[in-house]
Amino acid sequence: MTDTIEVERKRELPDDGSSITLLLAELGYVAEAPVTEIDTYCSRPDIDYLKTVECLRVRRRGDFAEITYEPASNPTTHDRDDVVSEVETNIILREGEQALTAEKLLTSIGMRELVRVEKTRTSCRHPDTPGVTVSIDIVSGVGTFVETEVNRATAAGAAELVEDIEKRLGIVGHPAVALPYRDLVLGQHA
Repeated sequence: MTDTIEVERKRELPDDGSSITLLLAELGYVAEAPVTEIDTYCSRPDIDYLKTVECLRVRRRGDFAEITYEPASNPTTHDRDDVVSEVETNIILREGEQALTAEKLLTSIGMRELVRVEKTRTSCRHPDTPGVTVSIDIVSGVGTFVETEVNRATAAGAAELVEDIEKRLGIVGHPAVALPYRDLVLGQHA
């Protein structure tokens, strides 16, 4: 289990993100092979995680699986520029097939499934900036987004680094998206 401060902002893209991917390569970022992630979001029956902006998620990606919890959001976790800073707790499961067992466990203790989100993610990292990931996400039924994420032990300087990377990519003018993918997908079903 690891606890880190995750500082991130995502922006909506008008296209498939290929021009951003090319620019990232020019800036020295190395792209990983695209992966499909299937996220199952759950909530408690007595607390609406959509209202508290809490996250309990089981993620499957090939042979990888994890459970993630992000506590309820408040004014200190979201700033006016849609930068999100939260402590994220992750439990890495031994193998991808355990994701189904984790989902069953959550249902058995009374959690209810909210939605499944399927996305194809291409993550890019720069060899000189550990803890920074720029991802191009194509979210089924919703659209394409670029997410700049900085993971640190503390939030000091992380928001400024997100801003600097976005400026270098020329995406500052693209709409910032404050809602998680979970909520965007649910909005498509409403």
